[in-house]
Amino acid sequence: MKTATATAIKFTYKDYLLLPEDKRYEIIDGELFMAPAPSTYHQDISRDIEFILWNFVKENDLGKIYYAPCDVILSKSDIVQPDILFISKERIPKIVTEKNVRGAPDLIIEIISPSRISRDKVLKKKLYAKYGVKEYWIIDYRKEEIEVMVLGESGFKTVKKYRKDETLESPLIKGLRIDLREVF
Repeated sequence: MKTATATAIKFTYKDYLLLPEDKRYEIIDGELFMAPAPSTYHQDISRDIEFILWNFVKENDLGKIYYAPCDVILSKSDIVQPDILFISKERIPKIVTEKNVRGAPDLIIEIISPSRISRDKVLKKKLYAKYGVKEYWIIDYRKEEIEVMVLGESGFKTVKKYRKDETLESPLIKGLRIDLREVF
């Protein structure tokens, strides 16, 4: 007697394009995830970081800042919508299209929420390392902390966990300093 086995469905970018546009979806290793709308505090932090980054990047002509919802296609089975991302000026023509980003941004920032802690701290961290994201920030607004990591030979290494009363310095974006009292 044969036993039936469950076959996992692997979603692709083609499937992703057919999803309703009223929600925020991501596909990681072919698995579909739906993200609920972020909290107002999450949005406040996102806006403040985006504004500071956008001003610095624009003033210094360094590249572009994008924010969710913006599709980042890492492969046909890995499509994410990071909260905030930076792409250097040199790489814009190579990976930015009219509709999305096709390749790894230089910097990705995720603001974790209670429903997505392991996805951002484990799953996405491995995913972003695999595809060559150079710098990754995880913002934990409950702890009022930003963990800054850089890509090394064996994945991301934490440079520093910055607290509310400190000034964050980006290893990648030279000269970028963010007084976290302006964020939290």
